[in-house]
Amino acid sequence: MAHFNLTLLVIFLSFFSILATLVEPSMARHNHPKTMNYIESSCSDTLYPKLCIRCLARYAKSTINGPQNLAQYALSVSLSRALHTKGYLLKVSKELNDIKRNKREYLTVQDCVNQIIDSVDQLSQAIKELRRLNQRGSTINDDMLWHISNVETWESTAITDASSCVYSFPGLRMSKRVATIKVKAKNVAQLTSNALALFHRYASRYHQAAARKTRS
Repeated sequence: MAHFNLTLLVIFLSFFSILATLVEPSMARHNHPKTMNYIESSCSDTLYPKLCIRCLARYAKSTINGPQNLAQYALSVSLSRALHTKGYLLKVSKELNDIKRNKREYLTVQDCVNQIIDSVDQLSQAIKELRRLNQRGSTINDDMLWHISNVETWESTAITDASSCVYSFPGLRMSKRVATIKVKAKNVAQLTSNALALFHRYASRYHQAAARKTRS
């Protein structure tokens, strides 16, 4: 009976979690229609627009001053998810090391830990670099373009590392633990891909201005 009640609780919590992800964007759209329209329009240029909208809807009540703020929020979401995934992987790695049953799976998970740690570091660097970029004003020069290039490089590398974790588990048969790891790592890669697309949207005006300056 206790097991049955636990199963019902798990089902209820899962349903509530799914419902929350569906309700949050709709509530934000109702309470902040202009901001949500801007988020939806910006997210339409990403590879995973639904994920983009769902994760950025929480910022609809905040002040979003154009693509700059949106790029910052998207990077923050990516870093938060990467940190969460890092914590989960460290826990799984410790459990596998303690039981000492499947050395191959442990080593693969440990590789994923290192890749996600790298993603966390790169996303942290990208956020710092974006802040430096925002402090420089709107003057177009080589220093500004260098900051932009750094952000793009770190975000791209973070995507590569998270994707490497996803594809490090070959074969179709997977344990529940491995399947969860792949989902979490894939989510980091997708969120970072969206963040990079939104940053490109923000940086495009500087690239265009630099190109016009070169031609003149």
